[in-house]
Amino acid sequence: MSFDEQIDRLGTHSVKWDMMERLYGVPCDKGIAMWVADMDFRPPACIQAAVERMAAHGLYGYYGDDASYLAAVCWWMQTRHGWTVDPKHIFTTHGLVNGTGLVVDALTQPGDGVVLMTPVYHAFARTIRAAGRTVVECPLKLVDGRYEMDFAAWDARMTGTERMLILCSPHNPGGRVWTHAELRATADFCQRHGLILVSDEIHHDLLMPGQKHHPMPLVAPEMADRIVMMTAATKTFNIAGSHTGNVIIADDGMRKAFGDRMMALGISPNSFGLHMVEAAYSPEGAAWVDDLNLYLDGNRRLFDDGINAIPGLRSMGLEATYLAWVDFAATGMDAAEFTARVEKTAQVCANHGHTFGTGGETFLRFNIATPRARVEEAVARLQAAFGDLQ
Repeated sequence: MSFDEQIDRLGTHSVKWDMMERLYGVPCDKGIAMWVADMDFRPPACIQAAVERMAAHGLYGYYGDDASYLAAVCWWMQTRHGWTVDPKHIFTTHGLVNGTGLVVDALTQPGDGVVLMTPVYHAFARTIRAAGRTVVECPLKLVDGRYEMDFAAWDARMTGTERMLILCSPHNPGGRVWTHAELRATADFCQRHGLILVSDEIHHDLLMPGQKHHPMPLVAPEMADRIVMMTAATKTFNIAGSHTGNVIIADDGMRKAFGDRMMALGISPNSFGLHMVEAAYSPEGAAWVDDLNLYLDGNRRLFDDGINAIPGLRSMGLEATYLAWVDFAATGMDAAEFTARVEKTAQVCANHGHTFGTGGETFLRFNIATPRARVEEAVARLQAAFGDLQ
């Protein structure tokens, strides 16, 4: 397929495109949607073929015998990440926001503290607070335009009421691929403070050339009794609407608590999602991901070169994901002014940095998983919107 194909998503119930005017005040037919984290690319043909086979069969009953689905998940984790997964450890949830909610609900109590390294994916804090738990922010340190962990400062923040840490690996919105040493230090931090370590690795396949992702169970195998893994094919293959994710728990006690909570809430998988993921986690899907990552790397270079040429703007070096994190601090503008220039003048819609927690206040997040011509257009509009700084 060609990632350069521009597919009209208006009028298709696309949150990213059809909600621009309502949420941003940007006309849908004039704006460029760079906010919601889904891609403007069709998934690989193997996924489309799986959906077409379902449609041709014409019966949409309950899904049974998930052995081939689980085998596909295990094959992918072994082949792509060198991680051997026991299929009996896999739960399938309605995406990973649902997975996050279930993990928090099953493994913590109301009032418990849940640690987040901020700024970080905004749904974590929203879900934690809605569950009656307390968000404990541990701000990342910004060093030469790159995020680093700050364990000495974080140790001092712990009160003993914290029960869990949710790690975003690779990091959204900063695009960091955490090193083996950083992940080892995270595991040690969790051991020091008695925390369950929930590792959300949904972006683990979306790596820039030369980057290597380290699954947490391989970094800290001795912590199997307190590690919960969350993975999904949805970001990798642009099938977020299937709402299919995996929570993988090796420890018997945590697995029982989680399974009991799923049972109590009557949660079972979406059959469309299971068929799509099984098709995706295949050699054909792997080849498509390799091509995708090369294309995203080209978009990254184009976007960063254009944004970093604007005085006062800095796009953080992207190691993974397709989400560019742009700092406007050096413009001297407050958030209202630089956001207005992006949305009202350039008519580009991006995520507001403050929603990602402490440390995000001077940033906006831009989704560059779109045809390159659209990235070029967005960069040109942004350069014009801040043209007086040239």
